[in-house]
Amino acid sequence: MPSQWSTPVGPLYEVGQRPLLDDVVHPHYIFIMKTAFIPQVRVEPELRADLDAVLLPGETLTDFVEASVRKAVEFRRVQTDFAARCDASLAEFERTGVSFSTDAVLSKLESKVAARVRQLRK
Repeated sequence: MPSQWSTPVGPLYEVGQRPLLDDVVHPHYIFIMKTAFIPQVRVEPELRADLDAVLLPGETLTDFVEASVRKAVEFRRVQTDFAARCDASLAEFERTGVSFSTDAVLSKLESKVAARVRQLRK
């Protein structure tokens, strides 16, 4: 079965090879998209042993640290967005004096949760 790159022939291709254009664009892309390092962190031997004990089969320490950092960053974004919405809501209340009862808010949230549960059970 021929490779996906073997059919076009011309100045940007070598027969049986990937496009030569990749050889030009890819290094430029890598140069622009340099990776960065996260500083090393010293921890107690017990924490390192606990970490090693919870790694999944085939998972590296680097994989675990990267996933943990990504989750922490996303959590902080959600937390910051929530705080901003709270501040905006408080400012709107102070400006208008209009508010909603706790029961009304909880009832609306419960109906949203129930609708989502029904959707997921389908």
